[in-house]
Amino acid sequence: MNPRTLLSRIVLTSLLAAPFWIPAQVAAESAPPRPDLAPADTPDLEIQEARVSYLEDLDLLVFEQRLAGRAGATVPQARGDIDGAPVLGYVFPTTLTPTDIGFGAGTGTVALAVTAHPDFDDTPLWDENNDRRYDNDGIVFHSHWVVLVPDAGAPGGLAVERLPEGAAAGVLPPTNPGMPMLMDSPGFPILLQSSTLKVLVPAQRVNHKKDFRFDAVTAYMEVTTASGSPSLQVHRTYTVLSKDLSLPFEIQRR
Repeated sequence: MNPRTLLSRIVLTSLLAAPFWIPAQVAAESAPPRPDLAPADTPDLEIQEARVSYLEDLDLLVFEQRLAGRAGATVPQARGDIDGAPVLGYVFPTTLTPTDIGFGAGTGTVALAVTAHPDFDDTPLWDENNDRRYDNDGIVFHSHWVVLVPDAGAPGGLAVERLPEGAAAGVLPPTNPGMPMLMDSPGFPILLQSSTLKVLVPAQRVNHKKDFRFDAVTAYMEVTTASGSPSLQVHRTYTVLSKDLSLPFEIQRR
């Protein structure tokens, strides 16, 4: 018998004798556990108070959180992979609508999020660390608009709303980071001063709305690519100022 034919038969026999699938449970058990990169609960993530002020002479909204520790002093550790990439955020959920902030669709809760994440950069128009590179400063706290929806698969029960495939055109504003979800990178100025975080938002950027309500949250999130496209899920909350995410706080006029 031709040696090549004999080798082919041996290989075929071996393949037929072996199982052609691995149960999902066995595969999961054989994979090493992924380290938990959620930062510890520190005073840097403990919100003492929050407010949104409208400065009439500047037509400007100032979103503000005062922390027990130092605002922005705690940042997440890099994972080295986009799947499971950690994201830490100071978040203002609001009663604004997605169309108020430039989205063409969306049904969830609009939130202004100030985030830091060392594994990727999602503000291609902005150079937060002023080194003339636009792709290396994800670890620097920066602003996002996101639309949050319930997600049973997220440990914290919420995730950024995903876009249906091919639906980006006409739905996302031109400052979006190119991810298939309702997320924008508006580039609002951020001030981190001792225990205080402030975000400066021109009223024109929220459709001149000055009567919305809001809440204040600090949260740890992770990117997941399990479904084949990126999703950002809430994993843990450190502080919810209202205790129940009821968005009870009103705008102060100055």
